[in-house]
Amino acid sequence: MKLTTHFTLEELIQSDTATRLDIDNTPDSEVMDNLIFLAGKLENVRDLLGYPMLISSGYRSLPLNRHLGSKDTSAHTKGLAIDFISPNYGTPRDIVAAIVESNIDYDQVILEFDRWVHLAFTQTDVPRKQSLIIDKEGVKPFENIIS
Repeated sequence: MKLTTHFTLEELIQSDTATRLDIDNTPDSEVMDNLIFLAGKLENVRDLLGYPMLISSGYRSLPLNRHLGSKDTSAHTKGLAIDFISPNYGTPRDIVAAIVESNIDYDQVILEFDRWVHLAFTQTDVPRKQSLIIDKEGVKPFENIIS
């Protein structure tokens, strides 16, 4: 089901892990509303980058999220976050820097292990505009420097 010009419901809920382990990853109506909102926000990111975004993780049901070792409070469980890359645009660091420097009203953007971008939005709160790096050393604020 196409949610916006560039994003489908299927790509926002697809999980090889859920399929392999027979975990139901079907969104309820509240999550569905969030996924529609998320897809709209992702259009702004896609416009900023100018290239396709390859989503590795979107919505995660609570059982799937727990299996993956993530917190129950993860925005993924609400249908408000994705993990992605956009190789045609640049590195995950390049993507995070572009988002931070843009006027996109993200809640949280995280450069994870220099391998992918976690991007979350909020519908109910004022976006925190929090930008972080997570790596083997822990969590720290994102700074657009070459390491």
